[in-house]
Amino acid sequence: MYSERIIMIQKIIPIFVMYRGCPHRCIYCNERITAGNYPDRITQVQFRNIVDKYLKTMNWNTESIQIAFYGGNFTGIDQKYQTELLETAESYIQGGPIDSIRISTRPDYIDADRIKLLKQYSVTTVEIGAQSMVNEVLNLSGRGHTSNDVKNAVNMLQNNGFETGIHLMVGLPGDTEDRFRYTVEEVIHINPDMIRIHPTIVFRNTALAEMYMEGHYEPLTIADAIRLCKYALRKFEMAHIPVIRLGLQTTSEMETTGSIVTGPYHPAFRSLVEGSIFLDMASYLLEQAQQRNEEVVFLVNPKDVSNFRGLRNGNIRTLKENFSVGDFQVKTDPSQQRGHLCMTAGGIKYTIYKNDERYIR
Repeated sequence: MYSERIIMIQKIIPIFVMYRGCPHRCIYCNERITAGNYPDRITQVQFRNIVDKYLKTMNWNTESIQIAFYGGNFTGIDQKYQTELLETAESYIQGGPIDSIRISTRPDYIDADRIKLLKQYSVTTVEIGAQSMVNEVLNLSGRGHTSNDVKNAVNMLQNNGFETGIHLMVGLPGDTEDRFRYTVEEVIHINPDMIRIHPTIVFRNTALAEMYMEGHYEPLTIADAIRLCKYALRKFEMAHIPVIRLGLQTTSEMETTGSIVTGPYHPAFRSLVEGSIFLDMASYLLEQAQQRNEEVVFLVNPKDVSNFRGLRNGNIRTLKENFSVGDFQVKTDPSQQRGHLCMTAGGIKYTIYKNDERYIR
C-alpha cells in the first residue's frame, strides 16, 4: 500500500515568525519559550544576520540547505510581509548556497491563491500543524480548524508537487489513547512525507497552564508519553513515513526556572522512546529463549548501542533485574542493519527487528 520514499537530509536554517498570521492563540502556545528570543518582526538585516551565522557552520558543497519559516502561521501573514520574507530567502537561492525554502502553517490557510504565491518562489516543503485528527480535541485546544481541513490542505499541497509534513501532539485536552491511535491511522491514510510529534507540555502564561492550575487538565506522565509516541513511531515507520522529530527542541528559555509548569518534558525525549523500543525487543527475545543462568550476548549496530543500553544504562539494569541470566554481553557489528537486535543464549540465535509485529502492542 505504501511505497518507499527517500527524504533528503537537509540542514535547516530556522527563521521564526513569532505569532505572525495566527488568528488566535492556541491554549498550549508560548512561542517566547519554545522558539527563543526572536523579534516580533524580522527585518532584512536581522534575517541576513541569522542566515549568515548559520552558513558559517555549514558545508555548502556537500549539504542540502533549506531556509525554514517556523512559528506563527506563515500563509496567514499579510501578503506584503510574506513576500518580503520569501524574496529575502530567494536571494540566497539564485546562485547562492541555499537550495530551497520550507514553511510551517495552519491547514485552514492553504488555498489556491496561497499556493500560487508559494510556487513563485523556491518553496518545496510545507509542514501543516494538525496536532490531532479528532475534532473534539481540536476544539478543546482552541485550534479553530477541523480534521477535514488537514486532509484537504495536504491533498492540495501534494497535488501541487509540494513535499508535506504534519505536526502532531500527544496528550492534548480531551485526547485519549484510542483517540491518539485513531489520529495516527488517519495521518497514515493522508500519507505525508514526514511527521513531527510533540508531547503536550504546559508552559507558563498559557490557557493550558490556567486549566492545569484549576484542576481541569491532567498532563501525561513521561511513561505514558513514551508509550504512546513509541506506538506512533513504529506505525509511521511501518508505513514508510519518517518521524523527523520526537519531542521539543530545547531552548535556553525552556531551561529557565518556571518556564515549564508541568508535563512530560525531557531534552532527549526521542532517545527515551528509542531506548524503550530496544528494551521491549530485548525483553521479548529473553522471554522466547527462557534461558536461565546462561551466557547471553546481544548484537547491535554500533549506532544503536546507546538506544539499546538506555539512558545511563537503564535498559541493562532493567533486563538484569527482570531476567535470570548469567554473563551478559553487548557486542557491536557495523554490518548489522539499524533497528535489528540479535541475541545468542544457550547456543541458540534469536533475531528481531524494530517494527516486528510479534512484540508490538
